[in-house]
Amino acid sequence: MKNIDLKYIIDKTVELLTVPSPVGYTDLAIDWVKKELEALGLEHTTTKKGALITYIKGEDSSYRKMISAHVDTLGAVVKKVKNNGRLEITNTGGYAWGSVEGENVVVHTISGKTYEGTLLPVKASVHVYGDVAREAARIEETMEIRLDEDVKTAEDVFALGICQGDYVSYETRTRVLDNGYIKSRYLDDKLCVAQVLGYIKYLKDNNLKPKTDLWVYFSNYEEIGHGVSVYPEDLDEFISIDIGLVAGPDAHGDERKVNIVAKDSRTPYDFALRKKLQQAADENDVKYTVGVHNRYGSDASVAVLQGHDFKYACIGPNVDATHHYERCHSDGIIETVKLMIAYL
Repeated sequence: MKNIDLKYIIDKTVELLTVPSPVGYTDLAIDWVKKELEALGLEHTTTKKGALITYIKGEDSSYRKMISAHVDTLGAVVKKVKNNGRLEITNTGGYAWGSVEGENVVVHTISGKTYEGTLLPVKASVHVYGDVAREAARIEETMEIRLDEDVKTAEDVFALGICQGDYVSYETRTRVLDNGYIKSRYLDDKLCVAQVLGYIKYLKDNNLKPKTDLWVYFSNYEEIGHGVSVYPEDLDEFISIDIGLVAGPDAHGDERKVNIVAKDSRTPYDFALRKKLQQAADENDVKYTVGVHNRYGSDASVAVLQGHDFKYACIGPNVDATHHYERCHSDGIIETVKLMIAYL
C-alpha cells in the first residue's frame, strides 16, 4: 500500500472542488467524474436521475459489493427576487446560515449565464443597525444575496435573466497546507470522490483486481436523502464512502484516521460487516476511529430504510467542522484508501 498516489487524490479533490455542484445542479460534476473514469480506462453508465455507475470485475463474481461517494454539495435556490434587487434564497442540504454569512456566491441561471454576489444578513451593517446587526438570528428569512451588479429593483434582476429556481453555489475557499491539512467547503463529499478515484488508480497502477465484483456509484442527491436509486441484482454489500465527524459531544474522530460508522441518526450499521472492516484495519495497520453520529446519514443507511436487503456500512476520512468550513489531514486520507484496499 506504500504507493498510494496521495498527490493524485489531493489534485483531484482540488479540481472537483472548483466545479459547482449544489444538490440538484450536479451535471457538471458528474461530467467531470466521467472524464476521470475514462482516463482510468473504465466504462460507465448514467442513471435516469443523473448519477454515475462504473463496474470493476473482481476475482470472485459470486459475491457482489458496491461503494458510493456523492458529488452533490450544500447550496441554495433562489426563492424570491425582492423589490430592492436582492435575492431571498432557500437552502438545499442541512447547514447553519451563520456558516455561510459573508460568503461569496455564484448564481447559476437557467440560460447558463452566471452572476456573482455575497450572502449577507438583511441588516448587515453595525454602523446602520447597531446591536440588531450583531444579535439578529441568522435564518432563511433574515438572509439575502447582494448581487455584484447594478440592480436596484426586481425588474433590474429579471432583466439579467435571474429568476426563482436558479441555483446558488458558495465559494469553497480551498487551501492545501504544507503540514498536511486541507481545508475547504465541501470536502463532504468531494474528497471522498477523489479517494475512490485514488483507489481505482491504485488497482490500475498495480495491475490488481478487487476481491469480488465491485460496482462504484457516484451519487448526486445524498445531501437531501435520495442519492442512490439503482442497485445491482443480488447485491451483497453496500459501503458508503463519506466523511466522519471530529468535534462534538457525540463524536471522537481524529483527522489523521479513517472513521468506521457504527450508528447514525437513522440506524445502526450492519455489525458483521463493521466487524470485518475493523478486522481488516487491525490486520493491515490502518489507523481508525469508530463513530456514533446522532445527526448524520449516508447513502447506505438511506438504502436500507428503502427496504433493500444487503449488508451496509459507512467509512471515510474524519473531517472537522462538517457542513461548515471543513478540514481534514492527508494522513486520514491515506488511512481511508488503505482501508478500502485492505477490505475491498
